[in-house]
Amino acid sequence: MFANIAVQFFLQGGPVMWPILICALVAVAVVGERTFWWLREKSKREPQRLEQILAALENSDVPAAAKLSEGSEDPVIRMISRGLSHLGHAHASLIGALQLAAGIELKRAGRFLVVMDTLVTLAPLLGLLGTVTGLMRAFLKIGGTELAVTEVTGGIGEALIATACGLGIAIFSLIPFNYFSSKVTQLQFELETAATNVEVMVGGGKGGESISVRPPTQSHQSPGH
Repeated sequence: MFANIAVQFFLQGGPVMWPILICALVAVAVVGERTFWWLREKSKREPQRLEQILAALENSDVPAAAKLSEGSEDPVIRMISRGLSHLGHAHASLIGALQLAAGIELKRAGRFLVVMDTLVTLAPLLGLLGTVTGLMRAFLKIGGTELAVTEVTGGIGEALIATACGLGIAIFSLIPFNYFSSKVTQLQFELETAATNVEVMVGGGKGGESISVRPPTQSHQSPGH
């Protein structure tokens, strides 16, 4: 019975409900995937192991730190492992390796954020489009020779249904989008902090400025951003 009501409600929203439905399915899929991903990443964090690695680097024991970082799935430790694996005579190679590894981790963490950002903007616009088409339908019936009350109310109902659905999808996407964005920002801070600590410890205090890390191909604004 509920399914029949939902289908009837959907059909009363007019043709614009089809792209709104696509937005809704994409929103549910993306939010579900990102929620599962972050839960899985949380279980991979190893703060104690990270402290041991930084302690080894502080004692200038780079081989021990590299051995401790091997095989970890913690994104921060994984970045350090890739950086230490590229450690050579050139100090710049360490910084470049850390920045590249951190960028890869941020790109993985920020996946589909652009899609969610687009849904937050697109869904209300589709709802507004449904409002316009529904009101146009109602006013066209009013201007006819015979006033059909059911047609007029149908047009108004179409406008309201499309607007409500569009706003609902935007609200559903906005809260997770802001939450996941804050998680990416927090991860970026942790990566930059760890990279700077590694650079200072391994480089013997060279420099002193924090390493800036960003996802690769950021300028393209791809879904993997």
